Amino acid sequence: MTTALALGRARSDIDVVSRAGLPLHHFMDEATEAIQRAVPFDAGCLSTLDPATALVSSSRKVGALTGSNDGDITWAKIEYGSEDPTTFTRILLAGKVAVGVHDTLDGDLDQSVRMAEFMVPFFDFLDEARVVFADKAGAWGAISLFRGAGETPFSQPELDFLTEIAPAVTRGIRAGLLAHVSRVQPAVDPGPAVMIVDASDRLVQSSPGATAQLARMADIPNTGDPLTIVQALVTGARRFARGDIERMPRIRVRTTDGVWLVLHASPLGGSGDRAGDVVVTIEVARPQEVIGLVADAFGLTSRERDVVGMVLRGSDTKEIAAAMHVSPYTVQDHLKSVFDKAGVSSRRELVSRVYFDQYVPRWGGDVGANGWYAAT
Repeated sequence: MTTALALGRARSDIDVVSRAGLPLHHFMDEATEAIQRAVPFDAGCLSTLDPATALVSSSRKVGALTGSNDGDITWAKIEYGSEDPTTFTRILLAGKVAVGVHDTLDGDLDQSVRMAEFMVPFFDFLDEARVVFADKAGAWGAISLFRGAGETPFSQPELDFLTEIAPAVTRGIRAGLLAHVSRVQPAVDPGPAVMIVDASDRLVQSSPGATAQLARMADIPNTGDPLTIVQALVTGARRFARGDIERMPRIRVRTTDGVWLVLHASPLGGSGDRAGDVVVTIEVARPQEVIGLVADAFGLTSRERDVVGMVLRGSDTKEIAAAMHVSPYTVQDHLKSVFDKAGVSSRRELVSRVYFDQYVPRWGGDVGANGWYAAT
C-alpha cells in the first residue's frame, strides 16, 4: 500500500510540473511517472482530447503498452462507437472524474465492450482506472491505467487520489498544448489532405499529403497510431449519419512542430461497394478554428477574449477601446492580464507564442473568397 507520505509527494510533484510550462509530451511523461509512484499500474495511456468534442487528439503510452500500437484502431471503434457504460464520454456526462471499471461493474467485465472484447483477451488486463481531466471549457485529456491478472482492483483511496490530482493534470495539459515552438512556417497552405475510409473501416484512398500530415502527428516515440484519431472521426461520422449525435465530428491537433491542424469527417453518399464511405480531411487550422481553444487554455475572461480577438485583427488600443466602449486604460489592463496569463510581454509575442506561428509569414498576403490566405 502506498504511504500517505508517498501520496503527498506525488501530489506535490504533479502540481509543480503542471505549472512549469513543459511541452506536452514532457509533461505527460512526468505526470505519468508521478502517478505510477502513487498508484501502481502495469500499463497506462495518457491522452489529450479536443475539449469541444471529447475526441482523442494524441496519446502517450507507458508500461506494458510502450512501443505498441496494436489495437489502437479497434480501441477507437469501441470507445466512440459502442454503448459501453465506462467510455470517457459517459464518465464526463455523469459528472464523474475517476472510476474503477471493476468496481463500477461489480466485477462483471462483460458489461464493458472494451474490457470483454479487447482489454481482457488481447492484454489480459482485468481492471482499468479511467480519469477524465476536464474544466468548465470541456475535457482536455484522459488517462487509462491497467492492472493484469493477480493484481488487486483499483481501490477507492487510489481513485480519490486520481480525482484530487485531476485539476493539476488538466492545467499541465492545457499549458503543454501551448508550449510548442513552431519550427515550420509554411509560406503557402499545402491544401487539404483527404482520406476515404470504406464501410469496413479500411483506408481505401488518400491524397499525397495525407501520409505526411499523419506522420507529423506521431513523430515522437510511444505515441499512439494517428489513425486512431482518424477512426474516432469515422466512427463519429457514422453516428452522425444515424442521428445518434447532433454535429459532425471534428478534432483540433497541435503537431510536435507546433502547427495547428483540424481534422473532420463526413459520410459520403453512394451505393454498392461505395455505400458507407467516409471522407476525412486534414488541413492547416484557420485562426478562428483555434482561438477559442487557446483562450480556454489560457483561462481568458470573455472581455479578454474580445481584446485578443481585436488585437489579432490588427486593431490598436484606441480602436479596441472604441469598439468595446471602454477607456484605453481599461484595454491596457485587459492586455496586461492576457500577457501575464500567456507568459509574454508584447502583442507580437502573444501572436508568435501561440496563435499564428504558422500564419506569420503570410500576413499581408492576399485573402481568397473563402476568407483564407490565397495561394501564391
